Amino acid sequence: MTGAAGAEHEEQVELLRWGERERRDLPWRHTRDPWAVLVAEVMAQQTQVERVVPAWRDLLRRWPDPAAMASAPLSEVLGAWHGLGYPRRARHLWEAARRITELHDGRVPTEVAELLELPGIGPYTARAVRAFAHELDAAVVDTNVGRVLARRAGRRLTPREAQAAADDWLPAGRAWEWNQTLLDLGALRCRPRDPDCDGCPVARGCAWAAAGRPEPDPAAGSAGVSRRQARFEGSRRQARGRLLRAATAAPLPPQRWVEVAGWGDRPDAEVAVGEVARSLVADGLAALDPQGCLVPPD
Repeated sequence: MTGAAGAEHEEQVELLRWGERERRDLPWRHTRDPWAVLVAEVMAQQTQVERVVPAWRDLLRRWPDPAAMASAPLSEVLGAWHGLGYPRRARHLWEAARRITELHDGRVPTEVAELLELPGIGPYTARAVRAFAHELDAAVVDTNVGRVLARRAGRRLTPREAQAAADDWLPAGRAWEWNQTLLDLGALRCRPRDPDCDGCPVARGCAWAAAGRPEPDPAAGSAGVSRRQARFEGSRRQARGRLLRAATAAPLPPQRWVEVAGWGDRPDAEVAVGEVARSLVADGLAALDPQGCLVPPD
């Protein structure tokens, strides 16, 4: 093997060797149960791994398979989700469990096309289930992998280009370890700020590193790479979480919405918090009872 193909092969070997030494020991990496993998991937979207680990274990103890979750009230699943943020993911997971139970005999599908038909499942999660549960060839692109791909190419990538680059780089028959390693490379070395190029096993093939890491960073705005989130304190996301948590515990009357949201110092508090409450109802995360109280969904 010579030329570009030989260099790419050496790069793959170096990355896999690095992974053997540096890959994080995460509990869902010790299972090939498709449901456990699916739950982990949905939970880990936009949530720090340290917060996901105990919640993942607890959720699987309560609902060890799709049928178990499908039979539970949505309010219970939402209650178990507290602290992870973005509760729409919990509703999507619950809906996916019902769909899997009804249409797939309780077994998580294997094919990407079938996985994409499940509520809340996008291209990354569908390919992650295929690669991590079934160890079938599928290249995943999340924010960490997207950052590595863009910097390696030395330019911003469209979604199609990023997926094609990931597919081309995937060594056949090594999907599980390759993808897990690439995810950790982005998380531990090819970080959003202050990347560790000296400790990167694939720095030799990185166009951005070779050019001296000029600005703008090609990862900024590239496909799959998430932007920095807005401040959480005082945000709509925080208010939604507070209202949802309170409504899960007991019916929450409109007179208490501003207080629970923590928006008492806002001049537009009543209007703004009303919009937040209605957004929870519109997303199917809460409902209004005949008295106008915010309550768990049916």
